[in-house]
Amino acid sequence: MNSRTATSKGPLIVQRRVVKAALAAAALVVTAGCSSGGSGGGSATGGPDPSVSGPVAGSASSARPTGTAAPAKGSVKVVRTVAEGLKSPWGLAPLPEGGLLVSSRDEGTITRVDEKTGRTTELGEVPGVAPAGEGGLLGIALSPDYASDHMVYAYLTTASDNRIVRMLYDPRKPPGEQLGAPDTIFKGIPKGMIHNGGRIAFGPDGMLYAGAGETGTRGLAQDRKALGGKILRMTPDGDPAPGNPFVGSVVYSYGHRNVQGLAWDDRQRLWASEFGQDTWDELNQIKPGDNYGWPVVEGRAGDPKYHDPVAQWHTDDASPSGIAYAGGSLWMAGLKGERLWRIPLAGTRAAAAPQSFLKGRYGRLRTVVPAGGDRLWLVTSETDGRGSPGKGDDRILELEVK
Repeated sequence: MNSRTATSKGPLIVQRRVVKAALAAAALVVTAGCSSGGSGGGSATGGPDPSVSGPVAGSASSARPTGTAAPAKGSVKVVRTVAEGLKSPWGLAPLPEGGLLVSSRDEGTITRVDEKTGRTTELGEVPGVAPAGEGGLLGIALSPDYASDHMVYAYLTTASDNRIVRMLYDPRKPPGEQLGAPDTIFKGIPKGMIHNGGRIAFGPDGMLYAGAGETGTRGLAQDRKALGGKILRMTPDGDPAPGNPFVGSVVYSYGHRNVQGLAWDDRQRLWASEFGQDTWDELNQIKPGDNYGWPVVEGRAGDPKYHDPVAQWHTDDASPSGIAYAGGSLWMAGLKGERLWRIPLAGTRAAAAPQSFLKGRYGRLRTVVPAGGDRLWLVTSETDGRGSPGKGDDRILELEVK
């Protein structure tokens, strides 16, 4: 079922030297059990929520904490609205030269936002995107060697599957023509009207990680030969990454329902947010080869066969999407819950009960990305077919967090 392709021969500058340089680091990271890991102003403070289970016992929280625990209480201030009028925004990738790339799930386009002026420029439409239900143009990420190759990676739904492609970004070309032809590095991830996963990110080891949903077909999650219901780990060229737990496979962890958030903490440990069904949404600390329980278990199991979540939420209060690490805490965007969650960390456990912020203020929240220091970029999701567009078009916010 792993149907990687290398037939497209577009203008590839993603060098073999990047992969070679990353191999030793990748193996070390895996061995260490890491990732291998108009303006709207005002402030808000949050408190513990009774719908949340915070620190839990089990494999995810049993390790001895390292470093100093984050403060139990935090705060969020909305500094400004960066851009408005976005349509079905999903992925966000800050550019090192300045600017933010945003993918549109339903339009299949990537747009550059000037984070200073809010001006938007469409790079172009990604060929082959077939938006339907929860599928379309989803996560995006920059090549680990973007400074020299200018490659943008994207996770997208086609008429037959979900796949990962990369494209050359050339800002010297006219708007609408700045994306090169997509080169498919990995294909054959199952697609569905629901649970397509879609978040991609390059880890500290230079490897590409992807959250793949089980498309509503529950059995995929426990089948280690299937790609659905997994976190996948591969080289920038789409090969199984060195040090993966299952030889010759891109599967990194399994037993997932629909992973939509991936982030690494300051110790290079990988974390993932995951949609539950009716009872518990999850925040998990990811270990290579571990089984996270779905569909046998939803939320905490207390069974050594399954890796328990670090924190869990009732589904009405979260429906988590993107996550980001800043200031010793993980920050998790909630769709149905319409709020931003802060989970303070002490090593591989939650240091205190999660806090919620911005509840109902900006509607559904899709993506959160570090903006440097104590700042975050936050993307709303009111135009995804499940929101209330009357609240206003989707936007990008800049937050100050503690």
